[in-house]
Amino acid sequence: MQKAIYTTVGIDELLSHVQALKGVGARFVQMHAERNVDDGTYRLIYTFINVRAAQEQIARDGSYAIENLVVEGIDQYQEIPSISSYYPAVFPFENEAHDLFGLAITDMQIDFKGYFYQVSTAEPMSVITPEVKAAREKAMKVRAAAEAKARKAAAEKAAAATAATGEGAADAAVAQPAAAVGSDAQHDDAAAKAALKAAEMEAKLAAMDPEKAAKVRAALAAKAARDKQKKEA
Repeated sequence: MQKAIYTTVGIDELLSHVQALKGVGARFVQMHAERNVDDGTYRLIYTFINVRAAQEQIARDGSYAIENLVVEGIDQYQEIPSISSYYPAVFPFENEAHDLFGLAITDMQIDFKGYFYQVSTAEPMSVITPEVKAAREKAMKVRAAAEAKARKAAAEKAAAATAATGEGAADAAVAQPAAAVGSDAQHDDAAAKAALKAAEMEAKLAAMDPEKAAKVRAALAAKAARDKQKKEA
């Protein structure tokens, strides 16, 4: 006998719950996206089988539970963290949620350097404008350059340590993450991401009804002002 357990979590709690499930050996089954017709928000349901617990339950009474994480009330422009760093098999489901509903799932860890596979030609579904496609390609180049710069800085630090104190210090220098010595590279990467996000939003706004686009622009400007006030406080 099979039963389902549903746990509602916030977007900011999603990754910690997924990490906990991964830690106990849960297996990813599927992710389902749907639109709430009452208020226009979206719902994501992530389904897992806790393999160890299921084996114990089946041995006891022949039953087992399917565990579901539910994220409710998602706005179309909210960023949803990808769980692909824990479960790569989620990729086609996350890509489908983007294709069907335009949901902004971020930081995907497989195949496309964190971006969805999209084209700028008139194909079904994953269509983007040439401007956004160009912005994404530029962001990828900037990210690659930032990573190369960080690696070069780490290698130079390791070489300097070798010359100064010998192999032991060099090993310690190499062991440090490249990002620790690549603050400029990190800044460049962050700027590229921000520019890409802005280009994607402009593409979405351009496709909207002008009145709706104006409302979205006003909401985004208000949010930016609130975020600025929080940083300055």
